[in-house]
Amino acid sequence: MTRDQLTQAKDKDLAASLIAIRRAAKAAREAAVRTDTAIVVQRDQKLVRVTAEELRRAGVK
Repeated sequence: MTRDQLTQAKDKDLAASLIAIRRAAKAAREAAVRTDTAIVVQRDQKLVRVTAEELRRAGVK
């Protein structure tokens, strides 16, 4: 589903899922910085390893 489809979904749980996913991603980035570990994200259909140092430089606390 696209972002627009999610936000316009009739099922309010489905519509709120985008917010929950963003909250979980933020928590994962913060945990990676706290534990000095990397996370793996998808960018342009490719998996990319992002280190804690890169996250710190991006402003994650």
